[in-house]
Amino acid sequence: MSNAVDLVEVIRGPFAESVHRGHAVVVTPSGEVVAAWGDPEAVVLPRSSSKILQAMAMVESGAAARAGLGSEHLALACASHEGAAVHTGRVAVWLSGLGLGEADLRCGAHDPGDPAALADLHARGAAPCQLHNNCSGKHAGFLTLNRDIGGDPDYVAPAHPVQQAARAVFEEMTGATSPGFGIDGCSAPNFAGTLRGIATAMARIAAAETALTGARRSGAIALRDAMAAHPVLVAGEGRACTELMTAMGGRAMIKTGAEGFFVAMLPGRGLGVAIKILDGATRGAEGVMAALLVRLGVADPDHPLVAKRLRPALVNRAGRVTGMLRPTHALWQDGTLL
Repeated sequence: MSNAVDLVEVIRGPFAESVHRGHAVVVTPSGEVVAAWGDPEAVVLPRSSSKILQAMAMVESGAAARAGLGSEHLALACASHEGAAVHTGRVAVWLSGLGLGEADLRCGAHDPGDPAALADLHARGAAPCQLHNNCSGKHAGFLTLNRDIGGDPDYVAPAHPVQQAARAVFEEMTGATSPGFGIDGCSAPNFAGTLRGIATAMARIAAAETALTGARRSGAIALRDAMAAHPVLVAGEGRACTELMTAMGGRAMIKTGAEGFFVAMLPGRGLGVAIKILDGATRGAEGVMAALLVRLGVADPDHPLVAKRLRPALVNRAGRVTGMLRPTHALWQDGTLL
């Protein structure tokens, strides 16, 4: 990934100690670049930022409606959740309604990120299950589509009809054939695309009322609005996705992905954003996203939930503030609106 630029600085005392480099782009539904830093044509793996695209086949096919899913289910299908009770309980009920259970998932198990859920497991001497996987909602969505089409149990196989449907949506929404895929942490294929193409997909969802038609239009709106309505289900308490969406009150829907990826959809402006930090640092991606949301006029830099990502303090073990992260001048441009 050549032509990356400095996007976030790590400041300690008077020194710029480290820097997060990467690429970022803001585009319209036609793929027109409104603003860019680095290379908009860099080929990237969007990781969990693509979950809304992976969920679209389930919704636009009618499988979600036939299964009686509501907006909470749709938010969970787009989620990288913390494995809190508010998440695992809902996914368990969802699977039960399909006549399925935790064993039907193919995402694997890991410790929940939610401190209360982790403490409960430790207190009971219990191991985490697949419901705690941050992708269990996405996989419940895969299973919903799979049951509807009568597919075999190995729904994460790249050649499975569920994943082929996800790939078709990804390519149609990004406007290009994917050059391939990598296997994600949850075992599902994650399709690659250009940064501009992925941002274009997000812009089309943001402007779905005019950019899309038919079942795709209604499905995109339902998923987008579910994320805005249930920010806690999309991530969890203390997480950037949840806190920034809460602060913006529906002006933007955002979704993180592993290895320093982040996307945003701005319905009021019909724009999409995609960000990739080369070193994979989440803190770098969160800082770039906060800066762009402010510059795009949908986030208040003085809101405490925005400020904590825009210029987070570095605090040492004695509780002393020793520095901060901040957007570079090239990215921030004194906060000038885009």
